[in-house]
Amino acid sequence: MAHQPESAPLMLFFYSFFCKSTNGALTRAAPSTATASSPAAPDPTSRSSTSPRAPPPLPPDVPLPPHPTALLRAALFGPDTPDRLASSAGASSSSAASPVGSPAGGNIFRFKAEVPRKAKRALFAGGDDQDLLFPGIFTPKGSGPRKIPRSPYKVLDAPALQDDFYLNLMDWSSHNVLSVGLGNCVYLWNACSSKVTKLCDLGADDTVCSVSWAQRGTHLAVGTNQGTVQIWDATCCKRMRTMESHRMRVGALAWNSSLLSSGSRDKNILHHDLHGLLASGGGTADRCIRFWNTTTNTHLSSMDTGSQVCNLVWSKNVNELVSTHGYSQNQIIVWRYPTMSKLATLTGHTFRVLYLAISPDGQTIVTGAGDEMLRFWNVFPSPKSQSSDSLSSIGATSFVRSYIR
Repeated sequence: MAHQPESAPLMLFFYSFFCKSTNGALTRAAPSTATASSPAAPDPTSRSSTSPRAPPPLPPDVPLPPHPTALLRAALFGPDTPDRLASSAGASSSSAASPVGSPAGGNIFRFKAEVPRKAKRALFAGGDDQDLLFPGIFTPKGSGPRKIPRSPYKVLDAPALQDDFYLNLMDWSSHNVLSVGLGNCVYLWNACSSKVTKLCDLGADDTVCSVSWAQRGTHLAVGTNQGTVQIWDATCCKRMRTMESHRMRVGALAWNSSLLSSGSRDKNILHHDLHGLLASGGGTADRCIRFWNTTTNTHLSSMDTGSQVCNLVWSKNVNELVSTHGYSQNQIIVWRYPTMSKLATLTGHTFRVLYLAISPDGQTIVTGAGDEMLRFWNVFPSPKSQSSDSLSSIGATSFVRSYIR
């Protein structure tokens, strides 16, 4: 006699569950129509004489609870509509009539009804539908509006801080130093160490009307009630320059690199180029690079290069400049300013180097000449690596030859 495997009841259970779940709902027990008969004799091959008890049928007036599989299918593919039920019934009848292994009408592995657009959004797109179908799963716990503290974390006394709409008496530098104008003085508060430094005192005849840090955070512009603009070096608390262009108080200041704009009650906005340095190059008869102070319109110095000066460009990162030349060497020279010492002389062009441009990062230049060549050179360091070690690599491995036709 063959022994029945231990897994048989488990396999039957899964089969029964699959048959019920594919229907999408539980079924009621049909009323029995069989006539009474004598109990059947027990099967001698059975391992147990007791058979499992069937669950009692539900009364007709009690609604059946939805099956979990039906809930999941409704969430994935939408509710059962009459068209879908008819389609499923038709597919079941066709599959029953068709032989096993032959496709029925070419619809194998394909749904006839399209997945509702709302269900697709709920599954694959972040939105409120996710919370409706699967509450608490997609929304992280504790998410909500950002909490902003209702009280300040630090309070400082600022005596003589003016209550005036037209003044701008505070600015925070890139070095984490806060400048504040109090009366006729400017104070610096270091946010890292909480150290307070008195930068300047304008005297009893003047007051501070505006302050503004340069981008690098070491120079501070101070606008006064008498219409002057002062530039202070905060590292040594020393006044570098005073500009007397306005006739009334200067209540607004703004920097853009080395360009400082000042707004005054005299209804004028003035732009001050604080770099104030202009370089010019001469032709074959002059051959000099000359430097000018644009603030005072005066000539500062000159350097004889020995050949025609074709182009000049300042470095964006360091105090250096590049000049290109013509006859007789057609060279490219990297200079250090203000000493005007030569850092490198680059050659390679056979015609006058008439064209020069610098890259956006300020490290590379490109030169062009009548020899129909564009040559790229690495001549300047990056802003983060301004060491002397980079001087030895000027012009190295920078020659690229290609043709533009």
